[in-house]
Amino acid sequence: MKRYLVLNGPNLNMTGIRERGVYGTGTLEDIYGEIRALAEELGVEVDFYQSNYEGALIDQLHAAHEGYDGVILNAGAYTHYSYAIRDAIAAIDTPVVEVHISNVHAREEFRKTSVIAPVCMGTIAGFGPKGYLLALRALEEEE
Repeated sequence: MKRYLVLNGPNLNMTGIRERGVYGTGTLEDIYGEIRALAEELGVEVDFYQSNYEGALIDQLHAAHEGYDGVILNAGAYTHYSYAIRDAIAAIDTPVVEVHISNVHAREEFRKTSVIAPVCMGTIAGFGPKGYLLALRALEEEE
């Protein structure tokens, strides 16, 4: 059975509380519930991890190299400046899909640049929590 890691970065634990006009009112646990339901339908396993600390996310990416068939990553603000996370993604053979709840290209100028995008399989942004589901389907269809 295929196994995927859903990895969320800084401030994603505040989803449903912070900037509701941007991120919606659903919590991260609500999003996880939707992902679990789709995973069950697809017959795959998913694990979840969230951290506000860059090193913890890097450790999870390194571990994903041997334990997972793919990673769904919402790196939060680290997307725009963490070369360390970029290098961690580049160091593993596991495909990574970059996800953002909001349309980062329609927001502040600094959010329009992703330093991790060039080493990810693809990027999904602006579809709200459904972006995670699209990412899981994309990984499942990857051959």
